[in-house]
Amino acid sequence: MKKVLTVLVVSLAFFLGFVPGLTAQEGVTDTQIHIGQWGPQSGPAAPWGSVARGTGDYFKWINDTGGIHGRKIVYHMFDDGYNPAKTKAGVKELQEGTGIFAWVGGVGTSPGLAVRDYLMDKKIPWIGPSTGSLAWVSPPQKYLFGVYPLYFSEAKTLVKYAVEKMDKRRIAVIYLNDEYGKNGLRGAVEELAAHNMEVVAKVPVEKSDTDMKPHVMKLRKSKADMVLLWVTPGAGVRIVGTAKAMQFAPQFMSTSTLSDFPLMTHISKGLWEGVICATFGELTDGDDPGIAKYKREVFEKYASKEERFSLFYTAGIMFAEPLIEGLKNTGRDLTTEKFIGEMERIKGFKGIGSQVSYKPFDVNDIYSRQGSRQIFLVQCLAGGKAKPLTGWMKMD
Repeated sequence: MKKVLTVLVVSLAFFLGFVPGLTAQEGVTDTQIHIGQWGPQSGPAAPWGSVARGTGDYFKWINDTGGIHGRKIVYHMFDDGYNPAKTKAGVKELQEGTGIFAWVGGVGTSPGLAVRDYLMDKKIPWIGPSTGSLAWVSPPQKYLFGVYPLYFSEAKTLVKYAVEKMDKRRIAVIYLNDEYGKNGLRGAVEELAAHNMEVVAKVPVEKSDTDMKPHVMKLRKSKADMVLLWVTPGAGVRIVGTAKAMQFAPQFMSTSTLSDFPLMTHISKGLWEGVICATFGELTDGDDPGIAKYKREVFEKYASKEERFSLFYTAGIMFAEPLIEGLKNTGRDLTTEKFIGEMERIKGFKGIGSQVSYKPFDVNDIYSRQGSRQIFLVQCLAGGKAKPLTGWMKMD
């Protein structure tokens, strides 16, 4: 009788497609790995939607070039409209209804915060949030691996460059009034304090704001000679456009979230020229071999006709590259804990972003889970071209 029961149990496990062993691994079958992502395809952050589409095309390429140890990636992406309530509902529905092995990317600090604790409590890996919030690594979370450089450090680097290299003395910050914007504000305030300076104006923007005249009036009144933008693409364009109409011409600088120059040039009708941004990935109009390969083998084969080959699209690949590296290194016997162990062994991985390295989990060490610490600065030229101002820089 014991033999019969053992045969039945083993047969059932293989019939259901579970990984080797008798315990089912959520989101993994004998032929599939289920990966999830949210991304705004509508709403105020829709220009960032190409991140999730880039990831999807990258996974198509992975599947068509052999998959991962005999398994294909099944990609589940949904539009949350940059609305944390929709993010939470969508993640929970997919996690509990379909079963997701890991989540990748995911645009937005506030949307991410809406699901971080849920995913961590369930011990679901989340790789490469499409946001550089300190909330992911302060304190570190065992199952969350950051790829995006930290906004806090990014803001410090931009302000330091403005003060030390451009001799700017009156720095203002206009920021989205959520955790994304506040991360940038905090970094700017800290860096200015290190130079015995203060922010001359702190101007919050709500997601629903469309008329930027009151905001720009505050900036102009402050006599700022550099304005740090930490907002959505649409808000950034309206701020710069309104400033031009009001004959207010500071040096605008911004986060990597607004460094997709072809896109920003297109939606601003050329007004983005001259803006300086931080960026986290190799230039799409440069000569990086990885970028050239993905343009040829991923974008040209899988992207829709309406898609642009630009930073946001390639960011969707960049955030997912360490996930793929971890899956490949784990091998056929794919379980959450074995995967986490392999992610921790990633050292000096260089895809189309900065180098990525992790360590064994240490609740007192943010860099056990913050993989990237490098950015470089670029300035927008006519036609959306990018002029590098620095090489890769390691941030504090």
